[in-house]
Amino acid sequence: MTSHSDPRALGAFLRARRAQLDPRECGLPETDSARRVAGPRREEVAQVAAISVDYYTRLEQGRVRASAPVLTTLARALRLDDDQRHYVYELAGADARPRHRRPAQRTRLAMRRLLDQLTHTPTLFTDPAIRGMHQDGAHDARDAVAALRMEAAADPDDLARLVGELTIQDADFRTWWAEHRVNSATYGTKQYRHPLVGDLTLDCDTWAGPDGAGQRLMVLTAQPDSPTHDALRILTSWTAERAEPGRAKDRTP
Repeated sequence: MTSHSDPRALGAFLRARRAQLDPRECGLPETDSARRVAGPRREEVAQVAAISVDYYTRLEQGRVRASAPVLTTLARALRLDDDQRHYVYELAGADARPRHRRPAQRTRLAMRRLLDQLTHTPTLFTDPAIRGMHQDGAHDARDAVAALRMEAAADPDDLARLVGELTIQDADFRTWWAEHRVNSATYGTKQYRHPLVGDLTLDCDTWAGPDGAGQRLMVLTAQPDSPTHDALRILTSWTAERAEPGRAKDRTP
């Protein structure tokens, strides 16, 4: 069963992935002649995937749709990892599972309430203060862009406005979006450097909403009794005192 397909986006991804590969990764022999393009040539990818050069060329140009068997051979030829395989199936609409287009979503009331309570937590990709606190800001931002591209394959219309806004506002986003990197990481570790309490090591987990609508919330937590946990308690206390300046005066011994 097929679903929404985007041949042009698939073609762009195939071209980008081909350029990223070392020809030797595809099992191609080394040659003495200099290559005029990065990565293997279209003819070489077509040969490894056992499809015609003309058909592969039209795939890269976004002129034809790819079938599931062709995607399987291309995934092997281009050495795609699990996230990249899932991404191309989404773009081609060739996922074996039947999928139905979801209606435009609204944030669930409970999640909206939780977000509203995070009044001192900037969440925009373009916020310079937040990006500046990442010890490896460029790496983490590129990962965020790759995750967004993964989501955009499944719901291109819902995310088109966000992608457009970020493309206009941020030059780095434009560069990273053009790389066609994808990932679906839902957990990991992030390193931050806060101007008041120093280095922080936080566990990052992404939790899916219980209604199956696809809404998710990323939560950062610290290991109990760790230096980071203590630093967060200091920040929490400092923030509370700033929010209620008269609170300390009202305390009795």
